[in-house]
Amino acid sequence: MSALARPTDGRMIGGVCAAIARRFGWSATTVRVAFVLSCLLPGPQFLLYIAMWIVLPNENKAKTAW
Repeated sequence: MSALARPTDGRMIGGVCAAIARRFGWSATTVRVAFVLSCLLPGPQFLLYIAMWIVLPNENKAKTAW
Protein backbone atom coordinates (compact mmCIF):
# COMPACT_ATOMS: atom_id res chain seq x y z
CA MET A 1 0.00 0.00 0.00
CA SER A 2 1.19 3.45 -0.83
CA ALA A 3 0.88 6.57 1.27
CA LEU A 4 -2.38 8.48 1.18
CA ALA A 5 -1.50 11.45 -1.03
CA ARG A 6 -3.31 13.10 -3.92
CA PRO A 7 -1.63 12.07 -7.19
CA THR A 8 -0.51 14.66 -9.69
CA ASP A 9 -1.71 12.56 -12.62
CA GLY A 10 -4.99 10.71 -13.06
CA ARG A 11 -7.08 13.01 -10.93
CA MET A 12 -10.30 14.63 -12.07
CA ILE A 13 -11.16 17.36 -9.57
CA GLY A 14 -9.11 17.24 -6.39
CA GLY A 15 -7.57 13.80 -6.60
CA VAL A 16 -9.19 12.49 -3.43
CA CYS A 17 -10.87 9.49 -5.09
CA ALA A 18 -7.66 8.70 -7.00
CA ALA A 19 -5.68 8.86 -3.74
CA ILE A 20 -8.07 6.45 -2.02
CA ALA A 21 -7.96 4.11 -5.03
CA ARG A 22 -4.15 4.05 -5.11
CA ARG A 23 -3.91 3.57 -1.35
CA PHE A 24 -6.07 0.46 -1.36
CA GLY A 25 -5.19 -0.84 -4.84
CA TRP A 26 -8.65 -0.27 -6.30
CA SER A 27 -9.74 1.20 -9.60
CA ALA A 28 -10.16 4.98 -9.52
CA THR A 29 -13.34 4.64 -11.56
CA THR A 30 -14.82 2.32 -8.94
CA VAL A 31 -14.10 4.78 -6.14
CA ARG A 32 -15.53 7.67 -8.16
CA VAL A 33 -18.73 5.76 -8.94
CA ALA A 34 -19.08 4.75 -5.28
CA PHE A 35 -18.67 8.40 -4.26
CA VAL A 36 -21.28 9.61 -6.75
CA LEU A 37 -23.71 6.90 -5.62
CA SER A 38 -23.09 7.79 -1.98
CA CYS A 39 -24.09 11.37 -2.78
CA LEU A 40 -27.61 10.10 -3.39
CA LEU A 41 -27.79 9.26 0.33
CA PRO A 42 -28.08 11.92 3.00
CA GLY A 43 -24.83 12.75 4.71
CA PRO A 44 -21.72 14.93 4.68
CA GLN A 45 -20.03 13.39 1.61
CA PHE A 46 -19.15 16.72 -0.01
CA LEU A 47 -17.83 18.13 3.24
CA LEU A 48 -15.63 15.07 3.74
CA TYR A 49 -14.36 15.34 0.16
CA ILE A 50 -13.47 19.01 0.62
CA ALA A 51 -11.82 18.30 3.98
CA MET A 52 -9.72 15.51 2.47
CA TRP A 53 -8.84 17.77 -0.47
CA ILE A 54 -7.46 20.31 2.01
CA VAL A 55 -5.77 17.84 4.39
CA LEU A 56 -4.18 15.36 1.96
CA PRO A 57 -0.85 16.52 0.55
CA ASN A 58 0.01 16.45 -3.14
CA GLU A 59 2.01 13.41 -4.19
CA ASN A 60 5.16 15.39 -4.96
CA LYS A 61 5.03 17.18 -1.57
CA ALA A 62 4.48 13.88 0.26
CA LYS A 63 7.56 12.35 -1.40
CA THR A 64 9.81 15.24 -0.42
CA ALA A 65 8.50 15.27 3.16
CA TRP A 66 9.67 11.70 3.82
